Amino acid sequence: MDWVVVVDDEVINLKMAGTILSKNNMRVTALKSGMELLEYVKMNRPDLILLDIKMPGLNGLETLKALNAQTTPSERLPVIFLTADESQDSEMQGLQLGAMDFIKKPFVPEVLVLRVRHTIELVRLQKHLAAELLAPRRQL
Repeated sequence: MDWVVVVDDEVINLKMAGTILSKNNMRVTALKSGMELLEYVKMNRPDLILLDIKMPGLNGLETLKALNAQTTPSERLPVIFLTADESQDSEMQGLQLGAMDFIKKPFVPEVLVLRVRHTIELVRLQKHLAAELLAPRRQL
């Protein structure tokens, strides 16, 4: 079962994303802040993080910077930003920091599920390919 952490300061968004993803056989953990996420990932390795950009305290961009600082590139968890912001600047900054995608709020349930599934599948395929490429080197 795929495991998704949803981080948003608005409870209604947490409930909506949680309901949509749970109904599609995904395990969901809901967190209300970037600080909670930074603590949570010290002991947990979900398949994907859905991260709101605009939050009090650490915003999503600052949270992703901090996540990147506490992990090596090979340990990084995939992140999709959640946003109601139409700003190209936020999108560009998020992608530069390593976000894999953006999902607009309010959510379209089918789009949310497809983007989450596709991203998790892509990351799994990348890891599998990397392992396959390293296998011959280990044998030598």
